[in-house]
Amino acid sequence: MSRINEEENRIYKVVINHERQYSIWPVGRKNALGWTDVNKNGTKSECLAYIKEVWTDMRPLSLQQKMQDSRA
Repeated sequence: MSRINEEENRIYKVVINHERQYSIWPVGRKNALGWTDVNKNGTKSECLAYIKEVWTDMRPLSLQQKMQDSRA
């Protein structure tokens, strides 16, 4: 099996950090420090599609809050 097929067939999980930034990580690997599972697993393309759907504001949470505070 080619590396591309292996990667596409690998199961990933969607993770999020404290800034509400998303990423994917191979299932079975320990999360990097600061990243938490969002309970969505699937192929790479399925996970990336999920992220595209839910991550509508690419700004880090701290920037969103700072901009919100400046409007008040």
